[in-house]
Amino acid sequence: MGVKAALPKYELHLYTAVLFGALLWAASWIFEVSSEQVNRKAFKESVKPGWHYFGRKMDAADFEWVMWFTTFRNHILFALSGHVIFAKICSMLSPKLGIDGCKRRSFIYMVYGLSAVFVSMGWTYITLVLSHCIVLYSVALAKRKWLCFVAGLTSLATFKMEPMVSWQTGFMTGSFELQDILFYGGCGFSIMRCMSFALENCEKKDGNYSFVDLLKYNFYLPFFYFGPVMTFDRFHVQANNADLTRKQWEMWNIRTQALLHLGAILVVDVLFHYLYILTIPTDMKLVRQLSDWSLGGLAYSNLVYDWVKAAVMFGVINTVSRLDHLDPPQPPKCITMLYVFAETHFDRGINDWLCKYVYDYLGGNHDQIFKELIATISTFAVTTLWLGPCEIVYIWSFCNCFGLNFELWVAKFFSIRPFSSIEGALSEAMSRRIRGVFNAANFWCIILFNVLALNSLEFAKLVTKRLLVKGFPFSTLSVLFVTYAGVQLVKERERRLALEEEAANGLQKEKAE
Repeated sequence: MGVKAALPKYELHLYTAVLFGALLWAASWIFEVSSEQVNRKAFKESVKPGWHYFGRKMDAADFEWVMWFTTFRNHILFALSGHVIFAKICSMLSPKLGIDGCKRRSFIYMVYGLSAVFVSMGWTYITLVLSHCIVLYSVALAKRKWLCFVAGLTSLATFKMEPMVSWQTGFMTGSFELQDILFYGGCGFSIMRCMSFALENCEKKDGNYSFVDLLKYNFYLPFFYFGPVMTFDRFHVQANNADLTRKQWEMWNIRTQALLHLGAILVVDVLFHYLYILTIPTDMKLVRQLSDWSLGGLAYSNLVYDWVKAAVMFGVINTVSRLDHLDPPQPPKCITMLYVFAETHFDRGINDWLCKYVYDYLGGNHDQIFKELIATISTFAVTTLWLGPCEIVYIWSFCNCFGLNFELWVAKFFSIRPFSSIEGALSEAMSRRIRGVFNAANFWCIILFNVLALNSLEFAKLVTKRLLVKGFPFSTLSVLFVTYAGVQLVKERERRLALEEEAANGLQKEKAE
């Protein structure tokens, strides 16, 4: 079935009505529970004072979101503004000093990054990060990929596993309120960048990259503490590109993206005052009393919120990097647009890193079952170490690794006769409908496999039991139909994008001829 298979318009209109009706219905249940249970004893820790004049309290269960827009806000704005201003001043002064500021801009970014990290975290932290950089740079000179992986993963393990974590944090002194968060963020992302540098150095045929190149890459401040991870090959080319002319409408797009991120922050703030989607799942006694629709809506909305959070956090940082003429990794794909495990990720930078150095390297074209199994196991092994080994991460990794392989097994199974012959005899529209049913089931596997990492294993088990066992057949089939409607709308969007791309390519070909 091709991606260009179309469905009748009236059918798509029906799917649109079903989807939005179901979302509003589920949201009404969550709103009702949030309003009625706002003064519940179990909510006191996470539901805080909010809009007093509207009589609404705010869901503050996500410490990361609250921290970003309270404690972090002024520090981040100050540091990133300083980065932009410092780079601008240096570019204005460099001609007077006889320096080509365009060619030296990566060095300018490094100077500011090192200075900012030193001021915020102190010399012991700088020394600790530099020691890991020196070790991994030395290993990179050997130009052996397996050795780079061993050294890099060992260094990463020292920040993810005891007793090395406590030993290294013991070097940090002072009482800076953001010290713990910045320590783990900066160190973890530094190791991933150093591994990328080392692996790219192995690919360099003539000579080696310099240690200064590694420092320029690692201490680029917008990416230093929180990512995203841009692989060294991309960063090195873009940061050393002397041609700083912008494309048409580029600044307009940057401003538009910045306004969209601000709008997303405001929307989340409004929703947190009316839908306590993060606090409700923590009270299992209350959750067991909810309807099947409420549970399904809670599971789905938690995944959507996590995507919005990642898109906003990386989007703010990416806006600054675009001002520096870089092309950073794109924000994660919205969970609503996903119905295959192969595209499921919440950090596209880490995903690009894993695909480039592990998944694609071992899996090849991802068409052979055994090679795909080795590639996925290796990828999720590295991911488990990156997230920090623990029971919930083990379960999450196993489920997603299984889902990724199961997709290939199912595709292989249905590609043989008589299934391939049966599909060949069907119309493209009917084939798209049948595949949509499987995609809808796959969508809920993605939801359930990932919600356990965002909430709890107990909540994920309860949602699964209610939707698949106790709720069968009415709740199961109705939720599946709503999901099927959403999948078909996503497929329609993909179809239109494919047609637009084909038309654009055809126009370019005509101009070339």
